[in-house]
Amino acid sequence: MRLTILGGGGFRVPLVYGALLGDHAEGRVTHVTLHDLDAGRLGAVVRVLAEQAGDDPGAPAVTVTTDLDEALTGADFVFSAIRVGGLEGRAADERVALAEGVLGQETVGAGGIAYGLRTVPVAVDIARRVARLAPDAWVINFTNPAGLVTEAMSRHIGGRVIGICDSPVGLGRRIARVLGAHPDEAWIDYVGLNHLGWVRGLHIAGRDQLPRLLGDPGLLGSFEEGRLFGPDWLQSLGAIPNEYLHYYYFNREAVRAYQEAKQTRGAFLRDQQARFYEEMRRADAPALETWDRTRAEREATYMAENREAAGVGERDACDLESGGYEKVALALMRAIARNERTTLILNVRNRTTLSLLDEDAVIEVPCFVDAGGAHPVSVAPLPDHATGLVCSVKAVEREVMAAAESGSRATAVKAFALHPLVDSVSVARRLLDAYTSEHPGLAYLNRK
Repeated sequence: MRLTILGGGGFRVPLVYGALLGDHAEGRVTHVTLHDLDAGRLGAVVRVLAEQAGDDPGAPAVTVTTDLDEALTGADFVFSAIRVGGLEGRAADERVALAEGVLGQETVGAGGIAYGLRTVPVAVDIARRVARLAPDAWVINFTNPAGLVTEAMSRHIGGRVIGICDSPVGLGRRIARVLGAHPDEAWIDYVGLNHLGWVRGLHIAGRDQLPRLLGDPGLLGSFEEGRLFGPDWLQSLGAIPNEYLHYYYFNREAVRAYQEAKQTRGAFLRDQQARFYEEMRRADAPALETWDRTRAEREATYMAENREAAGVGERDACDLESGGYEKVALALMRAIARNERTTLILNVRNRTTLSLLDEDAVIEVPCFVDAGGAHPVSVAPLPDHATGLVCSVKAVEREVMAAAESGSRATAVKAFALHPLVDSVSVARRLLDAYTSEHPGLAYLNRK
C-alpha cells in the first residue's frame, strides 16, 4: 500500500513513520512518498526516518519529490500536512492579531481565519489533483484549520477526505485515566467542530462515569482541563470542553498572556525548528536524537500561555508522550484498507448527525470506520450555549470558503467580523489590511 505525505519535510512526519514501523500486518504501508517544496527539509526528515528504521527489513521504503503530481499519482492514501506560509506565516498571524488586541492562534479567531484564507485555495487545488490523478485514494487531512480545510476539500472529493486531530483523543485519555479506566475501553460522547467540542459523557462498561467526575472537585482539578478551566466552571457546563475552548471562555486572560509572553507560540516554533533544520545540515548530526530532543521541548511548551493565564503548572508527564494523531491516522487507514472496523473521533460530513447544521458541514464526532469510510454516530443535540458557538464558528468557516472561492475582500472582512472573538467591524477591516500586507498569498482578495 502506498502512502503520500504532503508537507513531507514537516517536523512531525517522523511520528507518522514511527507508527508505520509498528504495523506488521498484511496490507500495511510498504512505500511512503514525501512531498515538500523545500528539498532541504525533505533531506533532514529522510535522515531521521532512516535512523528510525535502522536495519528493519520490513520498514516502508521512502522516496521524496518536489513535484506534486508525481507524489499523488498511484497513491492509496494521501496525508495532507501542509503549512501555507510556513511558521513565519503563523508568527505573523499572531503578531498582527495581538496588535489589535485579539487572538492570533492558528486555528481560533483572527489567526485561524488568516491561515484559512491562505490555505483553502491550496487545499482545493490539491483536492482537484487527487480527483484527477488518484481518484480512488483516501485523503487524511492534518492541515489546520482542520475542520475548515476538510470541508473545503470535501466539496471536490466528497467523503473520501477525512480530517483528524489528536485533541479529542488526548482529552478522552486523560478523563479515562482520572476515572481509573483504560482509555481503549471507554466510549467518549464528544461532539462539536474541530477545536470546538465537548465531552458530554464517558461510558465504561455501559455506564456513564462523567457525572462521578463532575461531582468530585478533587478529581476535576487533577488533570489538564480541570486545572485549565477550573472545577467550578466545568461543573457549571456539565461537560469537559476541548482545551481550545479556553480561548473562548477566558479570552481576555489568554490574549493578555500572549501579549505579555516573551514570544508567541508560532515565533517559538519558527525559531526552534529553524535551529533543528540548521543543525541537520551537519553531516555528523545525530538525526533521531536531535529530533527527539526538539520534540520533547515542543510538547512541554504546548499551550504554555494558557496554563500561565490559568495559574497552573507544567504539563503532566503522560501528556508529553507521543501517540496522538499519528496513531489515529494509522487506525483510520487500517479500518479502511482492511475493513478492521473501529470507532474514532474524526472530522467528517455531518449528514444528519447534528440537526442544527446542513449535511455537508464538517463536524467532529465519534465515527464508525470500515472499508466504506467514516460514518458519524448519532449524538444527542447540543445544549444552547454550545449551539450558539458552533453555529457562529461554522458561519465564519463558510465565509472563509466563500472568500477563497470568489476573491471577495468584503466577504473576507465579513469572516473576521462575524467571529465571536473579533469585537468590531473596524478591527476586522484593519486585520485584513494588515494580513494582506504581510502575506503575498492573500493578494487574490482584490474583488469587492
